[in-house]
Amino acid sequence: MSDGHGPPPETPSGWSAEQPPPYSAPPASPWTAPGAPQQMPYGQPYGEPLQQQQPLGPGPQTPYPPYPHPQPGYGYAPPPPALRPGIIPLRPLGLGDILDGTIKLIRSNPKAVLGLSAVAALLASVPVAVGQAFVLDTMSGAFTDPESAYTSSDQLTSVYGVAAQYGGTLVSYMVQFVVVTLLTGVLTRILGRAVFGGTITAGEAWRLVKGRAPALFGVVALMAVIMLVPLVVMVLLIVVVALNVSSGGAGVVLGLTFLFMIAYLGYYLFFTTRFAFASPIVVLEGRGAIEAMRRSWHLVTGDFWRVFGILLLTSLLVGLVAGVLSVPFTLAGTLFGMFGAGSVATTVVSAVLIALGGTLGSMLTYPFQAGVAGLLYADRRMRSEAFDLVLQTAAIEQQRQGWVHSSADELWHPSNSARP
Repeated sequence: MSDGHGPPPETPSGWSAEQPPPYSAPPASPWTAPGAPQQMPYGQPYGEPLQQQQPLGPGPQTPYPPYPHPQPGYGYAPPPPALRPGIIPLRPLGLGDILDGTIKLIRSNPKAVLGLSAVAALLASVPVAVGQAFVLDTMSGAFTDPESAYTSSDQLTSVYGVAAQYGGTLVSYMVQFVVVTLLTGVLTRILGRAVFGGTITAGEAWRLVKGRAPALFGVVALMAVIMLVPLVVMVLLIVVVALNVSSGGAGVVLGLTFLFMIAYLGYYLFFTTRFAFASPIVVLEGRGAIEAMRRSWHLVTGDFWRVFGILLLTSLLVGLVAGVLSVPFTLAGTLFGMFGAGSVATTVVSAVLIALGGTLGSMLTYPFQAGVAGLLYADRRMRSEAFDLVLQTAAIEQQRQGWVHSSADELWHPSNSARP
């Protein structure tokens, strides 16, 4: 120890006598957890390179203790979960995230989602139900009086019978073209706000979507042309082949028809997958019909089979659920119309039951398919454009403000992508 009259004596290596040797064990710290590994050598001057520890005995020695692995009891924490302000986590989505987010979309705003879907489903189901009820009422006489079967058959092939059978279906398709197209746009706008945890009324969603209605109808019309043109060509070719083959060529016609149907099925699935994001793009990005279809094609590129598989699985699941809900009512209406007395009341009850079954099935089909398509679109943008970073930044700002502002709708524009 120094007596205070001069600097402390130094060792030959230049260290103060009051300091411990550079390689000695440091004094125990009161804040060190029991059993914790030792830290860096004590006494090393700041700014100088670390000195190599000298061997203390025979055999190989390590200059420093091994790096301690984090233990659950000493400050270890798992990585934080992805930010989830709304119906989905703001990261690339898996199949479970997409299905769960679609269910949460319906549960978070049931009045707007299910209410609008029920109205659209009812409008599309009534024409078909009326036509089927008329046909069943005509056929009911064949069950009560078998001798009148020929008369019932004549009525079915008459002008009124043909109009009843196919007129209702055509009217239903026309209603679906208008109502379901607008419903898809409104549901997509509701989904765009629900991603951030916000809700939107049906009226507000309609005010935001009505300006995009022409582009939505353009997408549906272009899809109809793409699907119908090869079908018409296929029918014409089959007719030409049937007229030019001999009387024994029925097998050739049937085989050709089967091959055409297989080819058309692949054609249909390919283009419906490629253009699955066109409607969400029209609504959320504000693009025109052709630009939206072109962008949908680009987003699906590189992940076609995954998008195709999720859409196909969704169609199967929704079809199964819709069948469970609608088949009892449709079957009851059919039996009631066939075995009833053939009165006006029987026809009305049969039509109501069939319409109710179709409404219940479509009421879940429409929002579920629209939700899956919208979330798949968001997932593809997250994976190809790092769009999750944009959504996370916006969500943090929304949480800081304490509410979801309508400006969140503008974030879906492609100019906000982290990677164009």
